[in-house]
Amino acid sequence: MYRIIRYIIVLTFFSFVFMDEENVDEVTKVGTAAANWLKLETNPRAIGMGGAFTSIGAGVLGVPYNPASIAFVKNQEGFLSKTNYVAGISYQVLGYGRNLSGIDFIGLHAFFLDSGDMNVTTAEYPDGTGEQYSVKAMCIRASFGKRITNRLRVGVTGKYIREEIYTTFMQSFALDVGSNFKTGIFGFNLGMSISNLGPEVKFSGDGLEFPCDEPDAPSESCQKIVDSFVLPLTFRLGLSNEIMGPESEMLENRNHKLMLSLDAINPIDYTLYGAVGMEYNYIDVFYLRGGTHLGHDTADWSAGAGLKLEMGDYTFGVDYAYVNYGILNYTHQFGLNFEF
Repeated sequence: MYRIIRYIIVLTFFSFVFMDEENVDEVTKVGTAAANWLKLETNPRAIGMGGAFTSIGAGVLGVPYNPASIAFVKNQEGFLSKTNYVAGISYQVLGYGRNLSGIDFIGLHAFFLDSGDMNVTTAEYPDGTGEQYSVKAMCIRASFGKRITNRLRVGVTGKYIREEIYTTFMQSFALDVGSNFKTGIFGFNLGMSISNLGPEVKFSGDGLEFPCDEPDAPSESCQKIVDSFVLPLTFRLGLSNEIMGPESEMLENRNHKLMLSLDAINPIDYTLYGAVGMEYNYIDVFYLRGGTHLGHDTADWSAGAGLKLEMGDYTFGVDYAYVNYGILNYTHQFGLNFEF
């Protein structure tokens, strides 16, 4: 009982950071960073837990949240998902992770986004010119993880990003770093990560050119001047605990597992907000998940489920998440994962 009381105290103090709902009305610097799609959540398991995934250590699934997650791959893992997001936007994710030696780990992770077709409009044709365009984006990640001790794992991800809007584009490279630490204190795991460390970016391409009569202009065309923008640098701090399970320090149980997770998320273009999630697991086969965001402007509660089946040396899993984005409506997100 004393352990449970101490556990509740720790979670309560961690949650107090996000209890003030007024931070949504503060100056958030929204729109001051480029490639904001880099902050989209890409894993139905994590999404079902409200995005509280920094300290989970889920292998290749968790790389976008914390690169150190790749250091939890047991042998080899594969992952793919498709999401029909809001406003006709869709994105797909592919991932692969491999355990090289029990100490060194590598992984690849690819993200592709498509806004869907939109009408090209001009001042002369506000209802459309008859031509259509779409916004396309991709992020290719290569990760390396290392197990430093039996309690500490670290990881780093290098990534190439590109965004295309009609006849203009932006491309750059960025870096993510992270760690996962088993504290040894009441069974808590601590995760930290910094995402999107990279130079400022700007758009270029034919779409920035326009006719002009400047005498020194090449090919009788000029180019619009564009500003540089920072990438959406994001710091995440996560805390999780398996309060029920065969290795739990709280409630030991052979068949049932219950994990709680908390994240503090601080992006460069928004105020500090949080995420709280839980996952119930019955005999490592059936999963139920739930979570919510704290202090976020649109994301609210989420729910999910999962199923994992072992077939010889292969493990096959399917995950589903149902998310409430407030005025942006609901989304359904699916993912498949493999271990072999």
